Amino acid sequence: MDRTETTTHGPRAFAPAGSVAPTPSAEADAQPTPALRRPAGWPRLCLGGLLLATALLYLWMLDVSGWANAYYSAAAQAGAQNWTAFFYGSSDAANSIAVDKTPAALWLMALSVRLFGLSSWAVLLPQALCGVAAVGVLYAAVRRWHGPVAGLIAGAVLAVTPVATLIFRFNNPDALLVLLLVAAAYATVRAVETAATRWLVLAGVLVGLGFLTKMLQAFLVVPVLAGVYLLAAPTGLGRRIRQTLLAGLAVVLSAGWWVAIVELVPASARPYVGGSQTDSVLELTLGYNGLGRITGREEGSVGRPGGGPFGDGAGLLRMFDDRVGGQISWLLPAALILLAAGLLLAGRAPRTDRTRAGLLLWGGWLLVTGAIFSFMSGIFHEYYTVALAPAVGALVGIGVTLLWRVRSVPDGTAWRRLAASAVLVGTLAVTAWWSWLLLGRSPDWHPWLGTTVLVVGLAAAALLALSALLPRAVGAVGLALGAAAALAGPVAYSAHTAATAHSGGIPTAGPAVAGDAGARPGGPGGGPGAGQPPRGGQSPQGPDRQSDAGLIGRQPGRPDQSGQPGRPAGGGGRGDGGRGDGGLLGARVPSAQLRELLEQDSDNYTWVAATVGANNAAGYQLSTGDPVMPVGGFNGTDPWPTVARFQRYVADGEIHWFIGGGGFRGANGGSSASSDIATWVAETFEAQTVDGVTIYDLSSGEVER
Repeated sequence: MDRTETTTHGPRAFAPAGSVAPTPSAEADAQPTPALRRPAGWPRLCLGGLLLATALLYLWMLDVSGWANAYYSAAAQAGAQNWTAFFYGSSDAANSIAVDKTPAALWLMALSVRLFGLSSWAVLLPQALCGVAAVGVLYAAVRRWHGPVAGLIAGAVLAVTPVATLIFRFNNPDALLVLLLVAAAYATVRAVETAATRWLVLAGVLVGLGFLTKMLQAFLVVPVLAGVYLLAAPTGLGRRIRQTLLAGLAVVLSAGWWVAIVELVPASARPYVGGSQTDSVLELTLGYNGLGRITGREEGSVGRPGGGPFGDGAGLLRMFDDRVGGQISWLLPAALILLAAGLLLAGRAPRTDRTRAGLLLWGGWLLVTGAIFSFMSGIFHEYYTVALAPAVGALVGIGVTLLWRVRSVPDGTAWRRLAASAVLVGTLAVTAWWSWLLLGRSPDWHPWLGTTVLVVGLAAAALLALSALLPRAVGAVGLALGAAAALAGPVAYSAHTAATAHSGGIPTAGPAVAGDAGARPGGPGGGPGAGQPPRGGQSPQGPDRQSDAGLIGRQPGRPDQSGQPGRPAGGGGRGDGGRGDGGLLGARVPSAQLRELLEQDSDNYTWVAATVGANNAAGYQLSTGDPVMPVGGFNGTDPWPTVARFQRYVADGEIHWFIGGGGFRGANGGSSASSDIATWVAETFEAQTVDGVTIYDLSSGEVER
């Protein structure tokens, strides 16, 4: 074992502030008392059990959600069919337009589809494996400075956080982002131990790969990682600064190479950059997917400037409100309390003190990322909070084990022991009370659970408070009951999440929350004005003729009429109808008759069909296996293709059908090209209706070139 792994197992963990820390060799030689002796190798056995349980939670019934986020599933399908689409993250194998994110997460999904064939299981498998790996890496990062018990607690909290269970069973890019950022934190921990340049540079590379996963969100932890290294690395200030600058260069190179290629390759030789108004990945990075998320100025988005349907609720308590609380906040109060208590205990410790460095690392992660999420006025979705889960888990693990050691030192300062006990008792009581409140927001879902958690949690707190006056075993019983009470709520939410189908672009964990149903705009067809074109125009088939039956008409996880796993019944954020999202941003599944029509003479066309909006296109593409052009990109508000270019594609015989519906009404600026194209199609070609869907045969008339 590396001696750096034992630096907080012995007396140093609770040494009074300002005292001289024992040497690593002395700590390595420290032996537990006979009463606390454990079997050799127990950490590995416990870690193996934790990872096995996590794998079962994330892999069990993995395909229940069908295509999950069909937008990314279709892009994975395209990447598995065409290497150019793979590199750029194209929505279709004909490379019309790319998704509105950098493509690293799609690379994993596309490789899985190439290996196992196209199925919902192959698309979702990489995210589940990312989740298991994230739990293991978090354990390793926390264990090195704070011991195996702290690492196990941290990993367990991450594993059962409801939003983590959701995202690691879903195909949004956040799963890979979390793994890369946890790995970057681990590399920073290793760098701090010996002032190792290679580990710090590796942390920079991992953050850069995080940018290639979800753009600027990966950079939220950069100030924290850099600050902890500059503070605690055991070397001179000048060398620390030079090493940090070198790591910054690693971030730029590992994130920037792909951006440079996209910017330098001629637009005619690559797909359009989805989500941008100028075909620029730099604009996408700094605007729609960057600063626009903070300011609310996201041209082409579905929100309003300064808020909108996905930006409401900004403020100090957003992480605890009805929408977000059940996703992430179960142990958030505990993490904040334990962070403050740990920093007070660290006191005026030496600059290189690892206990304080660990608290600053994970505490800074939580506070910086949490503050951005709380106050951003642009598009915000509840599942973003999965980025907080590793920090919450780490702080709970570090704080609990640190305070338990302090209260257990027989020769320690009496007031420190008393204070540590009081904080542990108070933290447990607050956690039980908060869990009771969160569970009470779903009054019809296992109503007995909230009361049970509260009673058991308060009883455990009482046992801990009285443990000094009772036999030693009483304290252990209180600790075990407290852990059960603290984790009961998130475990129940996670189990419900794993057993429930989720689909569309805005999934949420857990059961329905009282007073929140129907809070999202739009109807069951998929978002604001589902089935309507952007900028308030009518779709070619008229406002009410796009059937929703093809969207939701089947059982969760089972193949639809096309034989492909589409979106689940009742889909929306919560698969049980929970929030009334009703398939928001979901994909339509064509009937067998419509699918057969779309596949006619498909080899003779570059795109078997075109339709407004990438989610609308995704359902048809996944069902037919052939490229479908998403006019206007994700929201239908991108200026691609222009009307002239679309007309040229039609004249050249590259598109067979145009399918009505798709896009968003009331978008925040953006292009009207998709609406103009839909109008031109309706005026030029004859409409026909198949199973409630209006389509146009673009090969049925002469179009001037």
